[in-house]
Amino acid sequence: MAEAEVQETGSFEESTDESEEEESEEEPKLKYERLSNGVTEILQKDAASCMTVHDKFLALGTHYGKVYLLDIQGNITQKFDVSPVKINQISLDESGEHMGVCSEDGKVQVFGLYSGEEFHETFDCPIKIVAVHPHFLRSSCKQFVTGGKKLLLFERSWMSRWKSSVLHEGEGNIRSVKWRGHLIAWANNMGVKIFDITSKQRITNVPRDDISLRPDMYPCSLCWKDNVTLIIGWGTSVKICSVKERHASDMRDLPSRYVEIVSQFETEFYISGLAPLCDQLVMLSYVKEVSEKTEREYCARPRLDIIQPLSETCEEISSDALTVRGFQENECRDYHLEFSEGESLFYIVSPRDVVVAKERDQDDHIDWLLEKKKYEEALMAAEISQKNIKRHKILDIGLAYINHLVEKGEYDIAARKCQKILGKNTALWEYEVYKFKEIGQLKAISPYLPRGDPVLKPLIYEMILHEFLESDYEGFATLIREWPGDLYNNSVIVQAVLDHLKKDSQNRTLLQTLAELYTYDKNYGNALEIYLTLRHKDVFQLIHKHNLFSSIKDKIVLLMDFDSEKAVDMLLDNEDKISIKKVVEELEDRPELQHVYLHKLFKRDHHKGQRYHEKQISLYAEYDRPNLLPFLRDSTHCPLEKALEICQQRNFVEETVYLLSRMGNSRSALKMIMEELNDVDKAIEFAKEQDDGELWEDLILYSIDKPPFITGLLNNIGTHVDPILLIHRIKEGMEIPNLRDSLVKILQDYNLQILLREGCKKILVADSLSLLKKMHRTQMKGILVDEENICESCLSPILPSDAAKPFSVVVFHCRHMFHKECLPVPSMNSPAQFCNICSAKHRGPGSAILEMKK
Repeated sequence: MAEAEVQETGSFEESTDESEEEESEEEPKLKYERLSNGVTEILQKDAASCMTVHDKFLALGTHYGKVYLLDIQGNITQKFDVSPVKINQISLDESGEHMGVCSEDGKVQVFGLYSGEEFHETFDCPIKIVAVHPHFLRSSCKQFVTGGKKLLLFERSWMSRWKSSVLHEGEGNIRSVKWRGHLIAWANNMGVKIFDITSKQRITNVPRDDISLRPDMYPCSLCWKDNVTLIIGWGTSVKICSVKERHASDMRDLPSRYVEIVSQFETEFYISGLAPLCDQLVMLSYVKEVSEKTEREYCARPRLDIIQPLSETCEEISSDALTVRGFQENECRDYHLEFSEGESLFYIVSPRDVVVAKERDQDDHIDWLLEKKKYEEALMAAEISQKNIKRHKILDIGLAYINHLVEKGEYDIAARKCQKILGKNTALWEYEVYKFKEIGQLKAISPYLPRGDPVLKPLIYEMILHEFLESDYEGFATLIREWPGDLYNNSVIVQAVLDHLKKDSQNRTLLQTLAELYTYDKNYGNALEIYLTLRHKDVFQLIHKHNLFSSIKDKIVLLMDFDSEKAVDMLLDNEDKISIKKVVEELEDRPELQHVYLHKLFKRDHHKGQRYHEKQISLYAEYDRPNLLPFLRDSTHCPLEKALEICQQRNFVEETVYLLSRMGNSRSALKMIMEELNDVDKAIEFAKEQDDGELWEDLILYSIDKPPFITGLLNNIGTHVDPILLIHRIKEGMEIPNLRDSLVKILQDYNLQILLREGCKKILVADSLSLLKKMHRTQMKGILVDEENICESCLSPILPSDAAKPFSVVVFHCRHMFHKECLPVPSMNSPAQFCNICSAKHRGPGSAILEMKK
């Protein structure tokens, strides 16, 4: 349970209890404010006895018989002297234009606040309750009830006379009444009744549970949640009743409606008032506690609880103890809870005080979070509800959050939050940077400084760079890489770096950073020199980005030593800026690098470096023999004699064989394969490539006395040379390895050739037949002949103008048409006719005819 602080514009009359409970970590649901202004003035001389609430104003009754109309700030707008004694109840209709008042001396008044309409009656007993019809403004609803020893209903007849009728009597004084729609609920000494004003029937009786409590000291609290839900609080018991329509089949002589108790539970304290809050309840409780010192009961501060009703119990959502004036002297009957449905305002009324409770808004929620130092949650709440908050600003909350983090020593988090909170406010950024400088935490805020929009003063960035330069070279280098060069005075930082290099001239981090600063300053020459000295990977990017090719013409060897692959790619990509001739000249003293460059050049284009192909023979032979043979094969500008000489000098057999064959000396090449390599498979492969019968003859002659070679020939010769030629030359008695397998392979190869030939023949015959049938079908199709066609010989229409005359037309398959008489008469030697246009000698499409006669 939390102690609620009651705010007021005036001074407090009561001091807070010394034995206050510790503050709860749970946020309160309601906030409280003492109703002051005119109310304070009234309660200094009088005491509040009752109150009713309308959306537009309040009506307060006192013990001295006065009724005051107040605005929602508590200012007096009207005053009525009703009676010299206590006002027991005030009732207002929904329009707020008619009011009913009853007092302890039996007086009842119902009158219009803005009209002359008025009812006066004085009874012979105290009248405890009065309730006007919610729609009293309507002429058909001029009704109200009063209650003392019996409940009376007053109705105005058609002659403007008031007629009364007894709704209930005989069960003690009527002490509470609530009218909602067509239903009137009231409580007497025995329980609660509900009356249907439409059907004129009493529909239920809810007996009270604890009959030991005096009903005048612990009165019943009634509250309508809606038109059919009644909430009853009496003693420590709460019941929620629902009025339902009775089914027609169950009607008989029973009322058309009945009441079902949907929830019932007990509370810890005595109930002084109830009010609905969405699906929850607001409950005002009268509390008695026992003193630890005297062991006597005393009146404690009243409680205002928010509870969630369940079917047989309830769950407490929040609980506040209220420090109202004079709570030590009050009884349960002295407290009342009134509420305004439209604005969720709850009025706690006691004889000397009126306190307003209202739901906490976002501003109140943020206040509580800030009080609990939950700054991040407060900032998030403000951002989500920035359109609804009135007393707080997101920036102020954010700045308080940053200060809080700094005080806790969480500098990195504080610096990171600056990005979001400070936004584009340069003045605040600069203020925070200086604050971080004062506590020696410039490094913490450096990663989060704005770098584009906005931009701070150069001095700010320089101050941070100097801080890093004095203590953290790596961090300094990181900032130089990440920050744009226009944020600070570059020359100032360059000079600072040079000063530090005087103490540590070989520091790679400082040298690299200096190169980057030179780059920002467009001093590319100095930057390039440092990068090359450091052999830094960014040197090629720097050359490309700033087109520094004119500066590297004398640094090609350095670049190649650093990364030959990247250097060669760059030089070849930009040969228009650095010529091939220049690169070759620069690499003259480094032939191994020269070879790398010329090799890549040759791979890209076989013809661009043709003037260097002769040089490349020696370079390949010296540094890259595996690529020599591919080079000799692909180059068309290589001097073969020179290449042969080099290869023979170095005894490069494969390359010499290739060169001999390319120069036409195939027999010498074959001989070299047989004698130097002693590789029959390569010799056979070479003979196959050359496809020369004399080579095969030389190969057979060389192999005839070498059994392994004969085996190789038998296995591979079958498809190129008749194996019989080799077999006949084998000497009798010579032992040949795997001869049987070789002969079997020859026979299998022969059978395979026969099968392939037969298969090809079948395919050829089938295709020929298919094409012949297709041509026959095409030639057998009809050909359209109409007036638009002409004779290809006489050029007149092919069809006569008089269709009745006989005619004869010849149409060739080439679609050329002739009058029969326009064609030459076929001779005895060549009876067939051919199209004069298409060559008949070739037996083309026009070699056959269709003849049409009529």
